[in-house]
Amino acid sequence: MNTFLSSAYWPNLQYFYYLLNGEEVIVEQQEHYQKQSYRNRTQILGANGVLNLIIPVVHQGNKMLMKDVEIDYNENWHIKHWRAITSAYKNSPYFEFFENEFYYLYQEKEKYLIQFNLKQIELILKIFKMKKSIKLSDTFELHYSNAVDKRFVIHPKINFKDDEGLSIDLKKRYYQTFGSKFEFEPNLSILDLLFNKGMEAKEYLHLHQNDLTQY
Repeated sequence: MNTFLSSAYWPNLQYFYYLLNGEEVIVEQQEHYQKQSYRNRTQILGANGVLNLIIPVVHQGNKMLMKDVEIDYNENWHIKHWRAITSAYKNSPYFEFFENEFYYLYQEKEKYLIQFNLKQIELILKIFKMKKSIKLSDTFELHYSNAVDKRFVIHPKINFKDDEGLSIDLKKRYYQTFGSKFEFEPNLSILDLLFNKGMEAKEYLHLHQNDLTQY
């Protein structure tokens, strides 16, 4: 069964749950770009609480196709984001194990947002030592039958607890770097889980593929 997802910047745990457990994953690139979505934003936990990291994009009108959205580097956001990630996770248990691979990703200045987001997924799969079929959509369809379609469900304005397709508890606690200062923050970026849990992050999210076929 195919799993359809939107593109996302360092996707959250809800997103990676579907990505890791889907048989064949198709990332939507033919939709119109949506502002204030996870397509260009991620959430991490820093010293002052949850922090939104947002990639600025080059605006080319109101109806840009996702595949055509270009990243705007005029603000040096890539430097600021890497500093924020380093500040948030430099003292986490596993940051030093993966630091170099993530650092180099922020040096490349990828032109298109969707390609930059795909490189993040590829890096996580490489770290997890998982082979996964990730394809880009050829056309846009509003609804897909006989598929797991989460393109419009995983969104900052939609509570992940309302996602009936989830078979895991994303509020299950794990160690967080600033856990002594704040209540546990669920469903943050995959970065939070990886830097705090290491390879156990894969087991936190992974189910057998058959567990998704009913949705």
